[in-house]
Amino acid sequence: MKTPDVPISSDGATGKACLPTGKILLVGDISKAFFDADTITGNSCALCSRLSDAINAAAKNNFTAIGVVMAGMSAKLSSALRALREANSNAKIILLAQMYEEPIARQFVSPASNGTKVADDYLICPVQVNTLYASIMPAKEFQQAEAAATAAINVKLESRIKHLERLATTDDLTDLKNRRYIWEFCRQILEHAKKENGRVTLLIFDIDNFKHYNDLYGHSVGDKILKQAAILMQRCCRAHDVVGRIGGDEFAFVFWDSAKGFQPKTIGPEAERRSATADHPGEVIFIAKRFRKELEKAELHLLGPKGEGVLTISGGLAGFPRDGSTVQELFQKADKALLQAKRSGKNRIYLVGKPQSDIADIK
Repeated sequence: MKTPDVPISSDGATGKACLPTGKILLVGDISKAFFDADTITGNSCALCSRLSDAINAAAKNNFTAIGVVMAGMSAKLSSALRALREANSNAKIILLAQMYEEPIARQFVSPASNGTKVADDYLICPVQVNTLYASIMPAKEFQQAEAAATAAINVKLESRIKHLERLATTDDLTDLKNRRYIWEFCRQILEHAKKENGRVTLLIFDIDNFKHYNDLYGHSVGDKILKQAAILMQRCCRAHDVVGRIGGDEFAFVFWDSAKGFQPKTIGPEAERRSATADHPGEVIFIAKRFRKELEKAELHLLGPKGEGVLTISGGLAGFPRDGSTVQELFQKADKALLQAKRSGKNRIYLVGKPQSDIADIK
């Protein structure tokens, strides 16, 4: 008796068990033989509920193996098995027996006086489909099939994990990072900055009068405006900075530089020496200004031929270590500066502090 402990494998796409070379004929009620009978398809196995039909099928097809479910079969099973052997002498006959049927199955696989056997092997059921396949296929071939199936599972699983990670960290409308990601990234980069004497600047902003666009042109147009703004944000920021959508029309940039480690090239007109005690980095101010200009120049073709308007933003800048040392402190300070910008007429970005600290006044 062979009852190898072979786990079910999958092809990575359909979840069906890995198949041996050639086709198998299964005879009887397979639900009584296999835990995973639902994985068996007509592409891999021919199914016959009656022995008489199975004998005809065996005579017409060159099966690799014939699996016979003993449960429910007639007392003439011995003669039927001999007929199957005669109909397809090359096929390996496997009996699928319940535990109480094992003594009978053992007799069928025992050689007769002339050396012939009615059946080649038997399995105690219920079993997994791959257990049957393992008893049919050469060990090396089955191991290769198992390895291929396992590799396919791993590829699919890895893809699924990446997809779930993306759903957990990405805003599905704009494809920017979401609030959860921005918050955690900011926390981690602050820890890094504390060790490396680096600097982190948080810019929070929203689109001025965005509700007006939604009310006048509909939410679908509003969504397209947010997507367009997201594309501009990604074009303006540096490769190592992070930009995300943290609310309806509210966004955040996380700018960071390390004094000892990573030193990105400046994109501003002049390079500057990193110093944790200096004011906001000049290139951050440059990026924020450039984004404002790009947004104001954006064509609002989404609003139709008669659509008019200019997209403007109001925002607030807060930096570590000058304005705060935790994520909460930076968000609170940046939010406060954003409110000052709104109250002072919108279309401006304020530094933390006095209302006149508009970045437009910084040369």
